[in-house]
Amino acid sequence: MEWRGRRQSDNIEDRRGDPGGGGFGRGGGFNFPSGGGVRRAGGGLSIGTIIFLVVIYFIFKLMGIDLLQVLDTGSMTSGPGYEQSQSEGTRTPANDEMTAFMRTVLAETEDTWNGIFQAQGQNYQEPRLVLFSGQTQSACGFASAATGPFYCPGDHKVYLDTDFFQELSDRFGASGDFAEAYVVAHEVGHHVQNLLGILPKFNQARQRMSEDEANKMSVRVELQADCFAGIWGKYTEQKGLLESGDLEEALNAAQQIGDDTLQKRSQGYVVPESFNHGTSQQRVRWFKRGFDSGQLSACDTFSGPV
Repeated sequence: MEWRGRRQSDNIEDRRGDPGGGGFGRGGGFNFPSGGGVRRAGGGLSIGTIIFLVVIYFIFKLMGIDLLQVLDTGSMTSGPGYEQSQSEGTRTPANDEMTAFMRTVLAETEDTWNGIFQAQGQNYQEPRLVLFSGQTQSACGFASAATGPFYCPGDHKVYLDTDFFQELSDRFGASGDFAEAYVVAHEVGHHVQNLLGILPKFNQARQRMSEDEANKMSVRVELQADCFAGIWGKYTEQKGLLESGDLEEALNAAQQIGDDTLQKRSQGYVVPESFNHGTSQQRVRWFKRGFDSGQLSACDTFSGPV
């Protein structure tokens, strides 16, 4: 995929290196005593609290950290989206090639869906892409590397542990930059479903469904996201960005992560009633349908057989 030199999206949060459940500087880290500390009736800090703060200040001073300077510059925060400051010449995850690639792919999805929505007289609300390593927190709950890439409708964000791409290549035999781009485009496809009202309707209806019925409906939702990813692929091809073998990379990725293929690989047999993403054949077919047509109307997975 010819991605270098293209526009890069700013809708990205790089949380790699975030200590997450502990450590200093992010959620779960060290907090200065404030609202929950011991205070005098008049509202001032107690002597004990003041002594504690002074001791803490000098401890960090000995470590080479000036807390007053840090607090003044705002380079240490506990809010989401924090990226550690860097010294000159130090390379951080925010500047590595993987992040540049993700920013470019996300920008290409933005261009595609902005154009499609505008043609229909609608505004496309761009999602954010969160890169993390190990674990992170989302509006849909706690996420870990084992979760795999996912979209959270609660905060309109796509979550991706970039180590997944190594697993996709080594474990599933689906390598290549366009295979990786397909993964992102699929999750963005869920965001499009959310904006179109498809995900809210499904989540509401699922509460009244049996597990078997919910799984069958989930398959249709996932296959439509594959079809939407195919639409993005079509627009990318029309820009002349695809290289020889790129389409095959995406189709191979869809093949390798089908429910039947994954179950055969992990347990040696398949349980069709437990499928919730679709078979390999279905995933390939629906991605190809979106790619061949480039039309939303071709992605109706809810009418007829899948």
